[in-house]
Amino acid sequence: MTKVTYLDHSGFMVTLPGVVLVFDYYRDPANALHKELEAHKDYEVVFLVSHHHPDHFNNEIFDLAQNHKRTFVLSDDIFSKLVPDKGLQVAWLKAGDPSVSLPGGLSVKAFGSTDAGVSYAVTDADGNVIFHAGDLNDWHWEAESTQKEVEKAHNAFEVIANRIAAEIPQMKIVMFPVDTRLGADMGRGAREFTAKVKVANFFPMHFGKQSDGACDFKAYISTPDVTRCYCLDHPGHTAEID
Repeated sequence: MTKVTYLDHSGFMVTLPGVVLVFDYYRDPANALHKELEAHKDYEVVFLVSHHHPDHFNNEIFDLAQNHKRTFVLSDDIFSKLVPDKGLQVAWLKAGDPSVSLPGGLSVKAFGSTDAGVSYAVTDADGNVIFHAGDLNDWHWEAESTQKEVEKAHNAFEVIANRIAAEIPQMKIVMFPVDTRLGADMGRGAREFTAKVKVANFFPMHFGKQSDGACDFKAYISTPDVTRCYCLDHPGHTAEID
């Protein structure tokens, strides 16, 4: 059983047997991470940070879970001076680097992003993939952008998404931006990504406090027979996946 917990913004906690993965911790108003670690005192914790933006990287992570064995996977755009010199186990990744082994028989590989940093694919011993997009998305405001700007943004996204799809044609869990500030284009990146990659379980993120559009899955997920969608729109909300 895998448990996915929404922390806030693009932050998620994924609980696997023996390991807790924490993606893009920004804040945790429901105190979900502390509660999970209290319930699993012997679990190892892996913090993964996709890039340096303050709504994805909070250096408080280095003070969390100190009673557990911890591993940190950081995008190489995060300044090393922000990481405490405490003998922490840190892996720095950029897109295209070889996979890095993680506790519990897991491995992680970094792919590109259309903004800062990277996106992450974590693979378990059975080949199941958990993907966190970071800020990878087809970012543009079609109503406000020129046609050239729209095409440039779309092409940049296509290059990365095609590379990911070629290497990982199917994924068990995907966490992907559906930013309601993009208006009618909020789900465009998610629609394109799920058309390229067979996604079993989809979680929108990066929607702030405006989750209504992000949770209108019929508007942008064209594979309802393949993809199960989850609306975790309040910190602390969870979903369990077989």
